[in-house]
Amino acid sequence: MTTLTDAPPNPTDPTRRAARQAEVVAALGAVLPAHALLWQAEDTVPYECDGLTAYRQRPLAVALPETGEQVAAVLRVCHGLGVPVVARGAGTGLSGGAMPNAEGVTLALAKFNRILQIDKASRTAVVQCGVRNLAISEAVAPLGLYYAPDPSSQIACTIGGNVAENSGGVHCLKYGLTVHNVLKVKGYTVEGDPVEFGGDAYDAPGLDLLSVLVGSEGMLAVTTEVTVKLTPKPQVARCIMASFPDVHRACGAVAAIIAAGIIPAGLEMMDQPMTAAVEAFVHAGYDLDAAAILLCESDGTPEEVEEEIGRMKAVLASAGATRMEVSQDEAQRLKFWSGRKNAFPASGRISPDYMCMDSTIPRHRLADILLAIQEMEKKYQLRCCNVFHAGDGNLHPLILFDANDPDQLHRCELFGAEILETSVAMGGTVTGEHGVGVEKLNSMCVQFSPEERAQMFALKAAFDPAGGLNPGKVLPSLHRCAEYGRMHVKKGLLPFPELERF
Repeated sequence: MTTLTDAPPNPTDPTRRAARQAEVVAALGAVLPAHALLWQAEDTVPYECDGLTAYRQRPLAVALPETGEQVAAVLRVCHGLGVPVVARGAGTGLSGGAMPNAEGVTLALAKFNRILQIDKASRTAVVQCGVRNLAISEAVAPLGLYYAPDPSSQIACTIGGNVAENSGGVHCLKYGLTVHNVLKVKGYTVEGDPVEFGGDAYDAPGLDLLSVLVGSEGMLAVTTEVTVKLTPKPQVARCIMASFPDVHRACGAVAAIIAAGIIPAGLEMMDQPMTAAVEAFVHAGYDLDAAAILLCESDGTPEEVEEEIGRMKAVLASAGATRMEVSQDEAQRLKFWSGRKNAFPASGRISPDYMCMDSTIPRHRLADILLAIQEMEKKYQLRCCNVFHAGDGNLHPLILFDANDPDQLHRCELFGAEILETSVAMGGTVTGEHGVGVEKLNSMCVQFSPEERAQMFALKAAFDPAGGLNPGKVLPSLHRCAEYGRMHVKKGLLPFPELERF
């Protein structure tokens, strides 16, 4: 079995791999029906990566359980054989968190797709982990309710994946992330034992392990059932589309809105390359002459919205907005948001591949990081489109490249690493909602000291002593960080004090 500090080695001996695969398939075949177990190469290819397509790996087998008992049985078998397990939802993640382990089993939970209970009185819903995010809101819409977190992938991403990554969305500034909208999570430990985090009340007894689980990227337990909070639908919502002649004034407007005591339902920003890409895709009516646009939404009663829209328009005008358009009806509001929601597919239309970064920085440094990214575009000779949750400083730079060109992939990786490390230098973090996965392992070496990483490993070991759940992700080994530190200093890159330890 692998240790907690190192990713499992890639199997290089085909004979050994074939023997191990036969052993695993035989053991799983005893607890799963034939149609719920895949191991032939052509059947496992669809599972070789998540939304981060630059990194791929095929597992020994893919298990597709249909019941909790089958999930437990798969985990018990794998634990007994010392086989790693990687839980997978819809595969829409963007950091490689669901990339298979070469010597492990992928536990695909797409068949857990039922809404089990809706309670209007308590404003909660109990759903299986494979239920799509948007499906929850669609199911409770007749009751005047909805599920607030709305990542751009909500049409496809599942609630189990949202729990794993602590997903947010364009309305997270006012309504919070997944962790703020979940009451209880049920699932199984690495040994296959049932486990429950949180409770039906808003304050569960004991340590707040629910907050530990949410965002743990499948490293502590396998989620199968989630109790989510539901939010009353606002009576009305209106959105301002504001244009700015430069990113400095657009970013200043973000800080000014918050400083004025306004908490918009949504506060998003796109730079000119991004607006050009999405406008050609969805025709949302964006101002293509603007260096940046802000989408500022207000929701509530008609009177509240009217008053808040007026206040925001005044702040935006003072901050230097050159054009403002307020949605006049629901159709126009949704049209404004359609561009933001389709930023990723729009980028896919103009580039063979893209790598979406996910750092978070203080709001007052937004303009600084955008200008730094512009210089990085010249340095690495790659284009970058920027779209992000401006209200909470969560950046989503999309680096455009061709994965079929090894040199472009290499430059893209360096570009992404420099964005993350610059974000840390500006007082931010290496991830906001997409997770660490395999993509940001090196960047974790920059942000966290050896002592801090040791504490994270200790938490992992408390839940999963042998390191069987999603190994090789999120937490970089001491050896990896030492090697990265030496490489970093040798290349004369950003002189982070943490790296001087090595």
